Amino acid sequence: MITTSTNQHLSIRNPLLVAFRADVVRGLRGPVKTLPCKYFYDAAGSELFEQITELEEYYPTRTELAIMREHAPAMAAHLGQRCLLIEYGSGSSLKTRLLLDHLVHPAGYIPIDVSGEHLQRSAQALAGDYPGIDIRPLCADFTRPLRLPELSKPEARRVVYFPGSTIGNFTHQEALLLLRKTALLCGGGGAVLLGADMRKDPRVIERAYNDHHGVTARFNSNLLVRINRELGADFNVEQFSHRAFYDSAVGRIEMHLISRRAQSVHIDGETFFFQPGESIRTEYSHKYSLRGLCQLAEASGLESRRVWMDKRHYFSVNYLAVKAQVAC
Repeated sequence: MITTSTNQHLSIRNPLLVAFRADVVRGLRGPVKTLPCKYFYDAAGSELFEQITELEEYYPTRTELAIMREHAPAMAAHLGQRCLLIEYGSGSSLKTRLLLDHLVHPAGYIPIDVSGEHLQRSAQALAGDYPGIDIRPLCADFTRPLRLPELSKPEARRVVYFPGSTIGNFTHQEALLLLRKTALLCGGGGAVLLGADMRKDPRVIERAYNDHHGVTARFNSNLLVRINRELGADFNVEQFSHRAFYDSAVGRIEMHLISRRAQSVHIDGETFFFQPGESIRTEYSHKYSLRGLCQLAEASGLESRRVWMDKRHYFSVNYLAVKAQVAC
């Protein structure tokens, strides 16, 4: 069974588009210009990211998939029978299939993504392959309050699956707040299955975000293409170049779009000026240590119960149980 839900009733102006415009304008008004990385994933951006995951330099997806293929049965056993699986940023749901293959009598699956078109395609494909699972895609921003659709089967517990290394896109405080909200969403007996990219040789990390085919550069600049198309802006996309570098002091990749010359951009009646070499920061990607992940989980009302990693310790999938006091 498959139906599509949204977090709010759509009025004349799509509320997701209104939020997109507000986030873009707020980011460009700041002393350091920024754009939220969650808006990378329109249909074109999602397709470009799928291409990135297949690149030789980009280890995270390939490594995480190997972990899932080897340990999905053990993960499903931890999730238990009749669990409701909720996925943040579902994308193509490739890794999710490995979980669904091993779950026992799941109550349902709710994939959440801001890219409605991509979400619907993925959900339709899953519904065809898993006709016995109640699949309810939710087009929404998982960082905002969520109202989950009703399911046809009772749930024994809720588990949020947060794959990839998306948790790294948040600052420590943002990640803390998100995981606290997630613990409350899951409630008593709930859990989070969290993917996280680990700290390693900075050269390995930098190569992953600066592929020689230029796919990551196109993915980065597509954000400007989307802003032009959906918000009526006039970015000269060719006059911005891609730059990504690893900051060892804070353990994160930063991705930027650099203005090639002095220029101005107009968005909905507002003008934003750029100097030559001025950047728009489009993404953080924090890399974690196991100790750092455990501390983040504890501070969020979660308890690390199990960790699965590859032999090189490049990536981890973490089973985090909701603490009883948070559930109450």
